[in-house]
Amino acid sequence: MSRLGIAFTIGWIFMTLTPPLGLTDEPSVVATDDPYLWLEEVEGDKALDWVRKRNGQSTELIQSASTFKQLESDLLEILDSDQRIPAVQKRGEYYYNFWRNGEHPRGVWRRTTMDEYRKEDPKWDIILDLDQVAKDENENWVWGGVSMLRPDYDLALVDLSRGGADATVTREFDVNQRAFVQDGFSRPEAKGGMEWIDRDTVFIQTDFGEGTMTESGYPRLAKKWKRGTPMESATLVFAGQPTDMSIGASHDDTPGYERNFAYRSIAFYNNELFLLPDSGEPIQIEVPNSAGKRVVRDWLLLELREPYTVGEIQYAAGSLIVTNINDFLKGERDFVVLFEPTDSTALSGFGFTKDYAYLNILEDVKNRIQILKPTDDDWQRMPLVGAPQFGTVGIRAVDSDESNEYFLTTTDYLTPTTLLMGEIGSQPETLKSLPAFFDASQLEIKQHFATSKDGTKVPYFMVAQKDLATTGDHPTLLYGYGGFEISLQPSYSASVGRAWTTQGGVYVVANIRGGGEYGPRWHQAALKENRVRAYEDFAAVAKDLFDRGITSPQKLGIQGGSNGGLLVGNMVTRYPELMAAAVCQVPLLDMRRYHKLLAGASWMAEYGDPDDPEQWKFIQTFSPYQRVQPETKYPSVLFMTSTRDDRVHPGHARKMMALMESQGHDVIYYENIEGGHGGAANNAQRARMQALAYTYLQQKLMTDRSQ
Repeated sequence: MSRLGIAFTIGWIFMTLTPPLGLTDEPSVVATDDPYLWLEEVEGDKALDWVRKRNGQSTELIQSASTFKQLESDLLEILDSDQRIPAVQKRGEYYYNFWRNGEHPRGVWRRTTMDEYRKEDPKWDIILDLDQVAKDENENWVWGGVSMLRPDYDLALVDLSRGGADATVTREFDVNQRAFVQDGFSRPEAKGGMEWIDRDTVFIQTDFGEGTMTESGYPRLAKKWKRGTPMESATLVFAGQPTDMSIGASHDDTPGYERNFAYRSIAFYNNELFLLPDSGEPIQIEVPNSAGKRVVRDWLLLELREPYTVGEIQYAAGSLIVTNINDFLKGERDFVVLFEPTDSTALSGFGFTKDYAYLNILEDVKNRIQILKPTDDDWQRMPLVGAPQFGTVGIRAVDSDESNEYFLTTTDYLTPTTLLMGEIGSQPETLKSLPAFFDASQLEIKQHFATSKDGTKVPYFMVAQKDLATTGDHPTLLYGYGGFEISLQPSYSASVGRAWTTQGGVYVVANIRGGGEYGPRWHQAALKENRVRAYEDFAAVAKDLFDRGITSPQKLGIQGGSNGGLLVGNMVTRYPELMAAAVCQVPLLDMRRYHKLLAGASWMAEYGDPDDPEQWKFIQTFSPYQRVQPETKYPSVLFMTSTRDDRVHPGHARKMMALMESQGHDVIYYENIEGGHGGAANNAQRARMQALAYTYLQQKLMTDRSQ
């Protein structure tokens, strides 16, 4: 399920206004009606007329730059390039990939063999052409993913969405016939999904009618559906509460370990896992709700977000511990610690090959891979042979049930991504590498640490020209996120390189609290009443850039999307003196109503409940929509969102734009009429959105380069 996704209800509420910034962090409570509530009508005629008018104004202003068309063309060429690395998944003897390019803007689902994949120009067998499906059905279909039925992998469940929304349809597809199965399994449009149990049975969680979805807009019921029967007759196997975030059922198809599970997500970081026996009631895996839970073959693995005491042993938050699942169900509680964090390390991820486990460990936001082999008495540890010592490293099994082979990806801000393949114990070989989409020969990456308001050291990465003079006047783009325990690690971005760093700009990524760069403790440090620490961290990075002579407030721009859009909104309203321009993308901004809009109710574990007066006291301190003041001079802001975003409601950006515009602030707005939470439904839209954002930043911060 997505990190961040309830049909909204129009209703008048009381809002609050803030005193002038700098006087207090506690906005006064002044009752007033929200004059822009009508902009929450996603597809209302009046609201869309408002959107189109502002889209026209912003595109005319930004596209007037002489650099825009060339930049848009360059970015589309990069996105459509056939030199990109096709990510594959092994299913049986074939390696499958979904691919978009200029010839197939919606994309094709295709497959090849490993012998072909190793070649510079592999031959691909197209299984499904989504452009053709969309044309035949006159629908704006966007690929949503696929699951295949083992062991033959001849049947698949394909997810499609209209315009890139989170709500999808699921259809059964015959791989050999290259066609959707007539009268096969088919799920109507809703948030949810299906999963194979066997050839004639699936688990389905979806909108079954009134009362079957949670208040967050996700499925509340999971059912078992038999082929040839109506969906309405599917048998209930698990149910959650309306106040839950979501529930679901899944089938473990590991050979020799076939079994069924149900999960209940009460809220973020609060979930339950159940074993579904063939008969009888679900059996709960009795472990802390806050822990991440995973069952792999004989093992139950727990990623601890809080300390966990078992008998006289306390396991630290951030640890990964493991025990035998069958022994655990019998009442035994003997765990082995596979990872324990330090002040500088956190667990980024883990997985399994046939005979080994692998840990991906972050050390000051840099990856280290460790291999573990389970024995009768312990887990033997060893480094991964051939793993790089610098950069962002990702690892995943090629086929965790059949072999000890793995794929390894390496990248950083300046080094094109490389894909390697190896077998544990042997040196990996390079399979494919991205070409250099920009000239990085005169650029370098540095990591620095800023000191936040409470004394915490906050890491950040900076990409800039070598031997950068400390004149304090370099155009600088500062990017951040800071939420949901998501880490920002170095990765190759051709768009940043082409549009910013090779144009003389400095690019900075701040690893602020709220993220996962140092595990649960880093995330929990900026939850709810402590949310403002994330913004203090971001401000500290900006000030450190000033102190080090990199840039100045007149040359600093900031950017962020989704929760990062909330970050940008807060930086604009809390620290307007620190920057000249801001790009605020698919943002949350009205924290008084966020929980009533689309998936907002599912994020209260992150931000708090605005309907609780005690919690609203701290939430209002980081609700940008309530903090805007007519007399404050704010930086220039470009708001960007998507009409089809059914996760973060476009009303956030619309209302913030309308309010700031009415007060005479320097703001412009662009809303893609489709595209979902990612903001774009295809590469052409993505290139356009990126070109608009970067050209705007060039206009504001590099005036000599963008006219």
